[in-house]
Amino acid sequence: MQSFSNEGIKCILITGGAGTVGKTLIRQLLLSDIQEIRIFDNNETELFYLTDEYRGESRVVFFLGDVRDRDKLIKITRGVDVIFHTAAFKHVILSEFNPFDVVQTNINGTQNIIEAALTNNVGKVIFTSSDKAVNPTNVMGTSKLMAEKLITAANTIRYDKKTIFSSTRFGNVLGSRGSVVPIFKKQIKNGGPVTLTDNRMTRFVMTVDEAVGLVVESSLIARGGEVFVTKMPVIRISDLADVMIDILAPMYGYKPDSIKIIEIGKKPGEKLYEELMSHEEMGRAIELKKLFVIFPAFRDLYKIDYTYKDIVSYALENPYISSDEPYMSKEELRAYILKHRLVEEVC
Repeated sequence: MQSFSNEGIKCILITGGAGTVGKTLIRQLLLSDIQEIRIFDNNETELFYLTDEYRGESRVVFFLGDVRDRDKLIKITRGVDVIFHTAAFKHVILSEFNPFDVVQTNINGTQNIIEAALTNNVGKVIFTSSDKAVNPTNVMGTSKLMAEKLITAANTIRYDKKTIFSSTRFGNVLGSRGSVVPIFKKQIKNGGPVTLTDNRMTRFVMTVDEAVGLVVESSLIARGGEVFVTKMPVIRISDLADVMIDILAPMYGYKPDSIKIIEIGKKPGEKLYEELMSHEEMGRAIELKKLFVIFPAFRDLYKIDYTYKDIVSYALENPYISSDEPYMSKEELRAYILKHRLVEEVC
């Protein structure tokens, strides 16, 4: 793990710290020389479990609260060097039924983070965004896009403050809560059928450890206003179903051939492919070794020196869309699942 003391970073705040990404951030950051990790979440039960898990770890401090509470955020960001803002409503269907709540948390909550960071002169704020922010078709994706825009635009209102605001955008985190992996696992455990939305569907995927590692890396190289897009392998969801059946069916006493797959059709607003960078964004992006960097559309307003190491290309020829990228073979996918113990993580 990177030495944060070399960067002058001593205290980190994680909003949504009781979620999948937040909990992995805690685990990875504890391997570093960080002096204090503050966890902020409105999920009392999960926060309680975390306090018990880290009872003997004095570097981790827990705060119960909501990103809608600007005053609370201002209090707990005092002395913070970096904020990883992962708190959000993430479920598409629930967001459609509760749009005003999504606005309050995903958009207004992000504005509160910005104001708290500026009030306390926090060094960096890294917002974790989603593929659904690209050409959004639903409330959740639109709220994520607006949050990205707020984070980028915050760099124009820093005035005498030093705070750097940037976003990182990634796709499906395999094995996380709400991902397709635990859903398929439960269906296989019950003897099937495994429900597949559409046989043509492709997705970018990565493990939660990979996602968090790239979020941390983004925080160390951020200049302000960028959106970092993580490079990810692509899979066909139908291949994932086949491979998981092949691995898990024998564990539950079934023959793989006995587990049926039924196609139920994609959900309203769901895309057959995943976009992590649009055609428009491609024209203002560069490629690094592990990431793409999308610059602000109004770059001239920011007067920021966007200099990075490991630049692969200053001009991109294609957007980053899962249907246009080569996907893993079933053999590669099986090896990936077993290597990263993705099945075990959701057991």
